[in-house]
Amino acid sequence: MIMDIRKLLEDVKTGALSVGEAENRLKTMPFDDLGYAVIDHHRQLRNGCPEVIYCAGKSIAQVEGIVKNLLEVGESNVLATRATEAMAEAVCRLYPEAEWNPSARTIVIRRQPAGKGGGGTILVVTAGTSDLPVADEAVVTAEFLGNKVIRLCDVGVAGLHRLLARLDVVTSANVIIVIAGMEGALASVVGGLTDKPVIAVPTSTGYGASFGGVSALLAMLNSCANGVSVVNIDNGFGAAYIASSINKINC
Repeated sequence: MIMDIRKLLEDVKTGALSVGEAENRLKTMPFDDLGYAVIDHHRQLRNGCPEVIYCAGKSIAQVEGIVKNLLEVGESNVLATRATEAMAEAVCRLYPEAEWNPSARTIVIRRQPAGKGGGGTILVVTAGTSDLPVADEAVVTAEFLGNKVIRLCDVGVAGLHRLLARLDVVTSANVIIVIAGMEGALASVVGGLTDKPVIAVPTSTGYGASFGGVSALLAMLNSCANGVSVVNIDNGFGAAYIASSINKINC
């Protein structure tokens, strides 16, 4: 990979390539093949966010190896999601500056200030306290991407007055992430109260007939409120990534 970049720079110096052509090649060229993972080192150049490590299903040694490669090759901050405590302990032994969030199940290593996420605020709203782990993943991700984040917790439809008392916060946000299990009704309610984009996250919270979040997912997909989009069950990371992308528009 290093030799490829040197050749590219030489071609620019000699005039064989323009700066624009070199930039286009850099967007798709560099990666490292570790055998068990192929690390994309220029994802931030293409997408505005470095490759994020999804730890579920990986071994501790694989997570350690990916983190080590990301830190050795690039200068970006590192985010790992769905990590176990054992994974976090291993990474923190190697890199004491790593930040472990047990509720969000995230590991963050910061080497530079977070990038500009946008001028507005991302609001993360939870229906109940049981939804907090998914909300925490969303908050960590949105802040990792440089956004200002505020929360409204435990304001579900069983006590709707709790949400109505904070309408000033709802209407002031640029993007809203609504996280709810059970019947997932909160996303429709929030969508009917704001002109801002709402990203709904169904959670696996609920009794047996909630089917591990499928009931909330279907309710959110069938929302009659305009402006509500839906990500997969418990996908706080995906919701925050989309919210950050929206928040960056026109910034």
